[in-house]
Amino acid sequence: MIRKIGFILLWIGFASYAFILAPPDRADTLTLIQNLSIGNWSEINPLIVALFNLMGIWPAIYSCILFADGRWQKFPAWPFATISFGLGAFALLPYLALREPNPEFTGQKTAFLKLLDSRWTGLLLVLGTVIFLVYGLMAGDWENFAQQWQTSRFIHVMSLDFCMLSLVFPALVSDDMARRGWRDERIFWMVILIPILGAATYLILRPPIPDSSELETLEVAVSE
Repeated sequence: MIRKIGFILLWIGFASYAFILAPPDRADTLTLIQNLSIGNWSEINPLIVALFNLMGIWPAIYSCILFADGRWQKFPAWPFATISFGLGAFALLPYLALREPNPEFTGQKTAFLKLLDSRWTGLLLVLGTVIFLVYGLMAGDWENFAQQWQTSRFIHVMSLDFCMLSLVFPALVSDDMARRGWRDERIFWMVILIPILGAATYLILRPPIPDSSELETLEVAVSE
């Protein structure tokens, strides 16, 4: 119950800050979002380009855990995961408040779950993360970014959203590791201490979730 209340208060506080206390929107915000979305990046600070694209990678990383975590939850995870591609932590915090601990996986994995559970998917997300991190850090203008952070609600809230997604991701990792029968505190701390890249790397390192058919095959082999 304390965990649920904590996530609810975190969501309310984050939303209140974003809509009440954050800097006002600039007149060019819609144009900026359109240019970021269609890849017209030539006149945009690479740090903003990188942050915008990383905010698309974060929900994909979450989805690789949420769709398995949502199995047998009272509230399915897929609506929250889907909306998070547009709203980030604003969509995911309510799910974290509503979910119950789920350290087991029962039933068979669908083709979609197998895709999300694949190390190849994790590899693609790691590559995307590295590309945009290097691009933003190497080519970005930090002075310009600081100025826009102070004057643009879109940049300001997107930056805080990135930090929020980094902060709450470990709340899902313990159960995900338990579903895989995996215990390694070093991996858990890597996820906590290395924002986004640690989480993406986790998707490569984790063993796959065994579904019911695989467990039955294993039990038969052991009995023979």
